[in-house]
Amino acid sequence: MALIHEFERSGNWLFKRRSWLPVLLIAPGLAVMYFVNRQSILYNLSEELIFLLVSLFGQLIRIFTVGFAPGNTSGRNTVYGQLADEINRSGIYSIVRHPLYVGNFFMWLGPALFLRSAWFTIVFTFAYWLYYERIMFAEEQYLRRKFQEAYDSWSAKVGAVLPSFKNYIPPTLTFSLKTVMRREYNSFINIFVIFAAMDVVRNYIVSERLTITPFWEWMLAGAGLLWIILRTIHKKTSFFTVEGR
Repeated sequence: MALIHEFERSGNWLFKRRSWLPVLLIAPGLAVMYFVNRQSILYNLSEELIFLLVSLFGQLIRIFTVGFAPGNTSGRNTVYGQLADEINRSGIYSIVRHPLYVGNFFMWLGPALFLRSAWFTIVFTFAYWLYYERIMFAEEQYLRRKFQEAYDSWSAKVGAVLPSFKNYIPPTLTFSLKTVMRREYNSFINIFVIFAAMDVVRNYIVSERLTITPFWEWMLAGAGLLWIILRTIHKKTSFFTVEGR
């Protein structure tokens, strides 16, 4: 099989599983915590607030992307594969071609930094790049076949993951908070679940007791309550439904 077809096939396979496979990138980090200097992973509120803010910065990129995007683009269409009714070319998509994956990177970078291991952070960054490079390749092959010259013309001016503001175009749609709440409540709670899980593992390694630090306990409880509220509204009502989004 030619490499171009192999890359696309593997990229499509990863694309359909992109909502959970990145966990495998951070799982080895739990073992890393066991072998590093125990003093380096002790609870430090200032450091861990920074790690959390890194992840929330990634979530903010996703919010900005999803909030301005029309329907059937920038979606969670993992079951049926690629889906796009049009090319997103305004707003954040005039700055970078794959803003959701840039956001995902920072969301996962926070937990990677939690390990306090420079070499693991470097390995994680390269693994993340290789993983999402295949997905981006498959996505772009689909879009090039569907939109042809229109896609080539746009992609020639906008970088894949490195942003450039020189060709910025304001969003064509207004920001939809309802769309963000409908589509992003799961990714939001996942941030706190992952940090809390890593905190429990860290505490067990240090003290051999399964405990959660009060800070992460309160963070998880607050995020969990918000998740329950948003999920209930989403599943029981049509409040978050926005036409065309």
